[in-house]
Amino acid sequence: MVLPGIFKSKKSSEANLRKNNKGRETSSPSPSRRSVSKSPTKSAKESDPRFQPRKSASRSNSKAIFSADTHPLNLPPDEREKRRSAMSAQSDPPTPMEVDQNGDASSAASTPPPAAPITYPDTDDAADDGDFERTTSPIPPPHRFIPPTPPPPPAPPKPSVDAEACKALGNKYFKNKDYVKAIAEYTKEPQSVTYLSNRAAAFMSANRFEEALADSKLAQELDPQNAKVLQRLSRIYVSLGQPSEAVDVLNQIARFQPVTHSERAAAESMQKHIKQAEDGLQGAATGSMIIHALDQAERSLGVGVEKPRKWQLMRGEAYLRTGNVNSLGDAQGVAMSLLRRNSKDPEALVLRGRALYAQGENDKALQHFRQALNCDPDFKDAVKYLRMVQKLERMKEEGNVAFKTGKYKQAVEVYGQALEVDPTNKGINSKLYQNRAMASIKLKDYKSAISDCDRALSLDSSYTKARKTRARALGESGSWDEAVREFKAIYESNPNEPGIEKDIHNAELELKKSKRKDYYKLLGVEKDAGENEIKKAYRKLAIVHHPDKNPGDEAAAEKFKEIGEAYECLSDPDKRARYDSGEDLIDPSEMFARGGASAGGFPGGMGISPEMLFNMMGQGGMGGGGGGFTFSTAGGSPFGGGVPGGGGGSRGGRSRGGAGGFPGGFSFG
Repeated sequence: MVLPGIFKSKKSSEANLRKNNKGRETSSPSPSRRSVSKSPTKSAKESDPRFQPRKSASRSNSKAIFSADTHPLNLPPDEREKRRSAMSAQSDPPTPMEVDQNGDASSAASTPPPAAPITYPDTDDAADDGDFERTTSPIPPPHRFIPPTPPPPPAPPKPSVDAEACKALGNKYFKNKDYVKAIAEYTKEPQSVTYLSNRAAAFMSANRFEEALADSKLAQELDPQNAKVLQRLSRIYVSLGQPSEAVDVLNQIARFQPVTHSERAAAESMQKHIKQAEDGLQGAATGSMIIHALDQAERSLGVGVEKPRKWQLMRGEAYLRTGNVNSLGDAQGVAMSLLRRNSKDPEALVLRGRALYAQGENDKALQHFRQALNCDPDFKDAVKYLRMVQKLERMKEEGNVAFKTGKYKQAVEVYGQALEVDPTNKGINSKLYQNRAMASIKLKDYKSAISDCDRALSLDSSYTKARKTRARALGESGSWDEAVREFKAIYESNPNEPGIEKDIHNAELELKKSKRKDYYKLLGVEKDAGENEIKKAYRKLAIVHHPDKNPGDEAAAEKFKEIGEAYECLSDPDKRARYDSGEDLIDPSEMFARGGASAGGFPGGMGISPEMLFNMMGQGGMGGGGGGFTFSTAGGSPFGGGVPGGGGGSRGGRSRGGAGGFPGGFSFG
């Protein structure tokens, strides 16, 4: 490629500059024009003949014009700087320099076209006079051409359908109970009331009630007073568990034609039973009555139709109201069924939380209530039960701490306040009644304890712990015969109840003790009275009943003798221990009189524990005088040897046990 002006000789350029400068010095500029050069020193631009203004008749314009295709090396410095500034101001990158249009064809053909047009600014303020030639760069090539996407071919015209033939064929399939093919034929027909009604009937027979509902609604819009369409729509509403909507449709039919009782029966029956269930939940109806009403309403649902969500929540509420173990499990089942469809259902979360709360799992219940609030912060039921369970847990723990620290009166008060938090929770309240009964026994308020146990059992008849507490309260109140019967009834209903055999043994022993002289009662002291208290009580009574103060009074003399006997027993620690444990009531000969065992596992119906037997035969007789037993039955001792502490027994030491492994003193010959 050959660039113009680049290969001119330096000598020729200098000669031209001198010639031009000389010519300019002799010419004078026009007074009406501004001078092209603003400085006394002439630039290379003025010296280059190519940039001299074209000659005109008046020669009034002396400014030079530089062609846009002039090579930058042939420009004067100031013009070259102007063009460089103009090029840098462009947003697009500079384009390749354009070749001379008057060059040879081969050079022009080998030069690529410029990327973008560039218009250079005027060289000075005189550019607006119109005496200078303006040039622009060549037009850039267009952007890459992307051919437009051809439009899709038009859909082939639908073949004409014989509506009557499709209808007849659909009816044939419908009568043969081939509902899928019937639906396909009805779908081919043009949209009309008949087509929609027939297809809705096929959908109903195929147990596709939602699709049947959609077709029936469209048919109703096309013909609002078509009785056949409206009656089918009413039946669909009943099948979907929407009795109110079904009754509204029947009322709409009644405006232009009568509706028979049989046509209303299903919708009105379902509506009545749902209303009964709702009223029962608002009132005091039992859970079983509410469940029965829901069962009756569900009988009219279509085959395969899922129970409405509202009905399921009502059923779960009824199960909670029933309150037994099985119903609480059923309530959890309802909640889980709803949560499988929507894990963020706040009502289902609260339902499951309440079931857990009724089962005593308060920590899990609190988690469900908090999760429900995360799903719906404004859900009032979640806030209500969350606060209630938190308060109940706090009060229950406060009562337990008071009981453990021996503050029984405070425990009774706190348990009573906790019972007022949620009177409907049978599981929690039965435990609170039992806890308060335990505290009342410690306060020796046996009547209140028995009453609380009865309330606990009325809430939960299978609460074994409350039954045992009641039996204990009966015994402590003096009715040990009733206590024995209660313990034995518990054993018969639940033989594997831990500790029940020991409870029966203790109750039987206390029953025997209750039939002997009550030394504590004779002295007027409690069973936990100290030595000094017993001594003071004896002295006081001895003065009152002394024979010297009551001469000739046999009753006073007998009373004086009894209190003396009581003091003698209770003032001696060993005798008092044996009296309290009931060891003095046991005749050892009865232990082996029969081979049968009692409920306690020992012969003779005594139910003696191994610990007591060891104390009687080993420990009790080794303690010195008064310990041990003497056999007064005919034939003497059945063991052939002495019993420790008894007649003929060795006082010191202990012999090895016999064949039965009993403590020392027993030997079998």
